[in-house]
Amino acid sequence: MTASDKLAQRLAIGVPALLLGGAYLSQYGFGLFPCEMCWWQRYAHFAALALALASTIAAPKRLWIGLAGLAILVAGLLGAYHAGVEYKWWEGVTTCSSTAGGNSLDDILNAPLIRCDEPQWTLLGISLAGFNFLFSTAAAVIIFVLLGSRAQETRA
Repeated sequence: MTASDKLAQRLAIGVPALLLGGAYLSQYGFGLFPCEMCWWQRYAHFAALALALASTIAAPKRLWIGLAGLAILVAGLLGAYHAGVEYKWWEGVTTCSSTAGGNSLDDILNAPLIRCDEPQWTLLGISLAGFNFLFSTAAAVIIFVLLGSRAQETRA
């Protein structure tokens, strides 16, 4: 593997791992529970992480890294869609998620509903879904550029 392939692989492993870590930190450390569309983004990052880890043991490594980059891009595009719902640019899912856990009816009835169209936290007007879009899309583009740079090197 070339140096650019190794960097692409590190990004493909690191970005979803860090974003998932941040999601779980915000959930369990700060009480920001995920809505349904947040889970969609997490699923894409789980897939990206699994594909990127597969690139460490399975050939062809560049294919696995590229697939991980594609999953990261999907997570970013889901973040863009979710952010658009939060900004009321378009309508999203019409159901809410619940953090219901426990065994009693009282636990279920008192669990908070998590709305997909209301951000729980923002920084400079950007929600967590918006940050996911920015970081994931940028990382995916960088991964694709790094993988493409090897193709340029071999042609030259």
